[in-house]
Amino acid sequence: MSQNGTFKILVCVPAYNEAKNISEIVNKSKKYADEVIVYDDGSTDETYNLAASAGARVIKSSTNTGYGTAIRALFQAAKEQNADIMVTLDSDGQHNPDQIPRLVEPLRGQQFDIVIGSRFLNKEDEEKVPKYRTFGIKTITKLTQSASYSGLTDSQSGFRAYNKNALSKINLFEDGMSVSTEILLRAREKNLLATEVPITVNYRNYDTSTHNPITHGVGVLYSVLQFISLRHPLAFYGLPGIVLLGVAALFMKNALNLFSTTGYVSTNMILISIGVAVVGVILLATAAIVYTLVALLKGKIKALD
Repeated sequence: MSQNGTFKILVCVPAYNEAKNISEIVNKSKKYADEVIVYDDGSTDETYNLAASAGARVIKSSTNTGYGTAIRALFQAAKEQNADIMVTLDSDGQHNPDQIPRLVEPLRGQQFDIVIGSRFLNKEDEEKVPKYRTFGIKTITKLTQSASYSGLTDSQSGFRAYNKNALSKINLFEDGMSVSTEILLRAREKNLLATEVPITVNYRNYDTSTHNPITHGVGVLYSVLQFISLRHPLAFYGLPGIVLLGVAALFMKNALNLFSTTGYVSTNMILISIGVAVVGVILLATAAIVYTLVALLKGKIKALD
């Protein structure tokens, strides 16, 4: 029997050079978990030893492989441990482990599969987030909403909880920070139910600039576009292709009208028309090919099931 009733709860912490924070995080998290697992992502300080001394099970990587790799490893560890609930939180001291019960409680009722700790549900909590970070997070969240959950307020929060159903259905591939977005995209595709609860994040005493916001934003944009292109290939590739063919037809019509009225051959309009038409045909062909491949892949997966 789990110390948390009928639910086996794991708290999973990705960490890289967090010797100053990891002991406190592990010690606080142990109060709410059957086990704390730390993924040491190639730290060069005492993160590994301090986490182990505090009572965590530590998975050690020989090199720094990225946040996404760490999250994938922790997902796999939770599956192997047959966890009912997995909670993830950052190792830099921004998240308060004493708020873990807030994320776990909605999963106990089995009404949701994923719970996200949001910095933007309460005005008081939102005011504690630096303005430049608020702008970036909300911009990325708006983009993520288009392909996942429309009511999201904080798509980049690393303070989350997942039930066994979510752990079994989410398979991840991203290595970097965009894994946070990938999780939501794949969860929505699997029709998993998600909700948010308010959390307070402490930025005051911690360095929050370890990840380049521009690089992060570009990575998230790429993940969302990649996901949409595979999920809706006819719309993603086909509609632009049709629009371009319409533009090509317009240029050709103008070139023919000009020739019929003046006898002048506009090579520029003809070349533009041909070039745009070629791109349009390529996009339509791509739409058909990707749609066919995705349909075949889905058919094989259903056959295996």
